[in-house]
Amino acid sequence: MRVSTHHLTTWALLSLVACDGIPVPPVDGGTGGDTATGGDTATGGTVGDSCAHNTRSPGRSVETIAVDGVSRSYILYVPQSYDGSKEVPLVVDWHPLLADAAFAEQNSGYKELADQEGFIVAFPDSLESAAWNIGPCCTESRDVDDVGFARKLVAEVAATACIDEDRVYSTGYSMGGGMSHYLACEAADIFAAVAPAAFDLLEENSCAPSRPITVIGFRGTFDFIVPYDGGPSSPPNGVAVDITFEGAVDTFERWATINGCTSSTTTDAHGCQVYPDCDGDVEVALCTNVSGSGHDFGDPSIAWETLQRFTRE
Repeated sequence: MRVSTHHLTTWALLSLVACDGIPVPPVDGGTGGDTATGGDTATGGTVGDSCAHNTRSPGRSVETIAVDGVSRSYILYVPQSYDGSKEVPLVVDWHPLLADAAFAEQNSGYKELADQEGFIVAFPDSLESAAWNIGPCCTESRDVDDVGFARKLVAEVAATACIDEDRVYSTGYSMGGGMSHYLACEAADIFAAVAPAAFDLLEENSCAPSRPITVIGFRGTFDFIVPYDGGPSSPPNGVAVDITFEGAVDTFERWATINGCTSSTTTDAHGCQVYPDCDGDVEVALCTNVSGSGHDFGDPSIAWETLQRFTRE
């Protein structure tokens, strides 16, 4: 069913968000571990032959890789504490629709958190339509292999830096959150946990991850782009496709079902609802913001507090 003009108008506001910029989320809450300079709490790695291949040094670089013969690019940030002597986590941070890797780098807060906590962070760039291919949406052509891009990116970084491959995480804002949901469904063999913000699962997508996977989602009750209660919509980048958001609570409950979560939810110190008893000892959490613009970045410190506790099993 074609969506109403109202839905198209609210989606189109995303272009204004991308142009105007978003304040950087707080990263100084001290919730990510006991050290603030990338010490053992965040890295938790080991010293040994696995680091012998390291060719990386601290700093920012723009990298390119070939995926099915197509050149793809991403920004890689290696924190100042990194010396290649032990394995560190990798976070992949996906940009929103109508934006790019530099926007995510400048606004998500994960670059600053990487310096505090000692992980490496990658900011991928979309190939076309300023969008990610998450199944029924939202690149113009349906054969853009963004899951393959994610896999190749992780493999490339792991081949040149001392990465703990059991501690690779995905995050993202808006459509970047949609990409993180999609990777949890399609690439749980690579990613240990995901932290999507301002996006939900789509009714049009099936989701059968290869193993249970931790998901901590961030949603706003006043979201004017991805309605908190869900419903039909269409992307503002000219792609003629309709999608249906499941809604924040239904997405939370669906992930709980996918992960075989039992018992009832609890509320953590940040006010997030959590299913703590799930298959594979994973968790499912929903952090709801009842203030602000509604279509907001998640809090990277809160996300990291959860992500860093989980490894790929």
